[in-house]
Amino acid sequence: MLTDWICVDECNILCTNMDVKVLDGGLATELERAGISINDDPLWSARVLLTNPAAVKNVHTSFLESGADIIETGTYQASIDGLSQHAGMSADKSIELMTAAVKLAQDAVDEYWQSNSKQGIEKPQVSGSVGPYGACQHDASEYHGKYVDSMSFQDLQNWHRPRIQALVNAGVDLLAIETIPAGKEAKAIVELLANEFSSVKAFLTFSCKDEQHTCYGDMFSAAVSSISHCEQLIAIGVNCCAPRYITPLLKQAREHSNYKGPYVSCPNSGEQWIDSGWSGEGEKMNFQSLIPEWIQLGARYIGGCCRTSPDDVYTIAELVKTYRTQCATKR
Repeated sequence: MLTDWICVDECNILCTNMDVKVLDGGLATELERAGISINDDPLWSARVLLTNPAAVKNVHTSFLESGADIIETGTYQASIDGLSQHAGMSADKSIELMTAAVKLAQDAVDEYWQSNSKQGIEKPQVSGSVGPYGACQHDASEYHGKYVDSMSFQDLQNWHRPRIQALVNAGVDLLAIETIPAGKEAKAIVELLANEFSSVKAFLTFSCKDEQHTCYGDMFSAAVSSISHCEQLIAIGVNCCAPRYITPLLKQAREHSNYKGPYVSCPNSGEQWIDSGWSGEGEKMNFQSLIPEWIQLGARYIGGCCRTSPDDVYTIAELVKTYRTQCATKR
C-alpha cells in the first residue's frame, strides 16, 4: 500500500502537485512478441507501419487496456532520410506514413474510449514519438551520441523539423522527444520548438549510461538545466536506461539542476543493446519500492521503454491508482 511508502507529511506535499500520468511501454518489444522480426531492419518498428499497421494499432490498444494515460506513435525510427533510403519513399510519402502512424494511435484511443468513457477516467492522449538522430542511423549511435560532435544546431534542427511538423500537423496532443543522448541535441530541438512550434507541448527524456551521465557523457543535471528554460516542456527526464539508474539520476537533477518542474521516468528492462540485439539479464523491477521513490523525487510521467510489456504498464497503473486514491483522501 502507498501508506507504507510515504509518510503523511510527504504525501500532503506530493498531493498538492499535478497528478501522475502512466505512459506506455515498448512498442517494438510487443511487435517482436507478436512474431514480427524487426531487429535487423534499418527502419526497425517504423517498417511495420508499412507492412502491418494493424499490428501497431493492436499494441497501442494493449497498452491502453493496461492503464496507459498516454500512448506514443510508432514514429521513433521514422525519418524522411531513412524511409527514402530503405523503403524508396518520397518525402511526401514519408510524411503521409508518419501522419498515418498518428491516425493509428488516435483510432486506438477513440475505440478504447467508446467502451471506457463512463469509467471516471480522462481520455488518453497521443504523443508523437521523436527519436534522436542516432536512432535512425541504425548503428546504435543513440547509445553514445558522438554524432553531435560533427553536427551543428542547424544540422540537427533541419533533420528533426520534417517529422515534428508532420506529427504536429496530424494532431498529436503532445510530443515525446525521447532517448536523446546529448545535451547539444536536446538544446537544438528545444530551440526548434521555441522558434517554429511555439504552441506545441512536449516532454523530453535523455538516454543515460550510468547513475550520473547521459549516453554522450554530459552530467545529467547539466543537461536538464540546459533546457529547463523551455516553457513548452511539461516534463524532463530519462528513458531507456536500467531501472537502478533512475533514482540517482532524479536525485542529481533535483539537487544540482535549476529545473523545478515534473520529471519523466521510463526505464527499460535493464538489458543492454549490443550489436543488433538486447543482451544480458533483465532486472526484475521492484515496482513497490521504485515507483514511490520516483514519485517522491518528482516523477509525474511514469512508464516503460524497451523490453517492458503491457503487464508492466498494468502494474505501474495499479500503483499509481493507489497513489491517486490516497491523495484524494488527503485533500
